[in-house]
This record gives sequence, C-alpha cells and structure tokens, in this order.
Amino acid sequence: MFSVGDLAVYPAHGVGIIESIEEKVIGGVEQTFYIMRILENDMKIMIPKNNAKQVGLRSIINNKQVEEVYAILKEEEVEFTPQTWNRRYREYMDKIKTGSIFDLATVLRDLYILQLEKPLSFGEKKMLDTAKGLLVKELSIAQNTEEKKVEKDIEAIFSQRGNGSSAKQHINIQIQDSDVDF
Repeated sequence: MFSVGDLAVYPAHGVGIIESIEEKVIGGVEQTFYIMRILENDMKIMIPKNNAKQVGLRSIINNKQVEEVYAILKEEEVEFTPQTWNRRYREYMDKIKTGSIFDLATVLRDLYILQLEKPLSFGEKKMLDTAKGLLVKELSIAQNTEEKKVEKDIEAIFSQRGNGSSAKQHINIQIQDSDVDF
C-alpha cells in the first residue's frame, strides 16, 4: 500500500512520512510495520501493515477531493441539533478520529459557524485549532502550496460569513424534545 518516502495521513495526527517498513516480533508474532513520522511534531508511529486500512491510514487527497473540501467549508445551510458542549465535543472528536478529510472539514466549518452564534468551550476552541491545523497541512501538501496561503483561503471563506450578516441566517436549528438536555 505504502512505500518508504510516501506521505500519508494518520487519523487525528495528520500528515506523516513513511520512514521505513520494518519486521518486528510483538507478543511472539512477527509483523510488518510502517514506521511513520508525523510532520507537525516529529512523533513516530508504528502501524501494523496488515491493519493500516482499519486504523484509517490513507493517502493524501487528490485535486478533486480538494475541491470537495472547499465546497464543504463554503456550505452555508448547516443544521445543528441543540446539545451540550461535551456531547458535541465527543461527536466532533469521533469525526476527527475517522481520518476522513471531509469529516474534518465538517468539524471545522461547524465549529466556526457555532462560534459566531455563541462562545465555544475551551475544548471546542482547542478542537477548532486542531481541525484547522490538520486541514491546512494536508491541503497545502495536496495543492503543493504554502500553508499560509491555504490558511488565508480558509479564513477568506469564513470571513465572508461574519461580515454584516447574522450567523442565524446561516444556521437552521432544529429543536427536538428528545435531543435537548434539561
């Protein structure tokens, strides 16, 4: 699936490079591992080669997928179901852990829109920063451009939402008795 020197994405950690493929004996069983170094923080991760797909290891997105990510970020009709911040946090963290770039874009968009409506919790602010960082890194590599340019592109998308228009115009909130915690 991957070769030494390939760039790949590991869920919730971001883009890394496959530095080596090694045989190791763990628990008396010999297995082949991808040794991956995360570009953002130099963390090394050992990923069992036969389990790589199940843990969400994937290739960098292509140009068509880049366009899909930007389309998700630009979506204005977003529906939120009222819920507590910690339930929302868990839901978004689960999306980030899938490794899907589209889920990541959804989390970033939703948290950005939500902060226009009300203050985010500390955890949600941190998650917003994490989602943005992961997305910027992969988009910059996929587009072969600088991270600062991608960051400006994303900020331009979101700044259009906040200029002179109420966030309430962009958010449809559906209240269902079963979804509200009292």
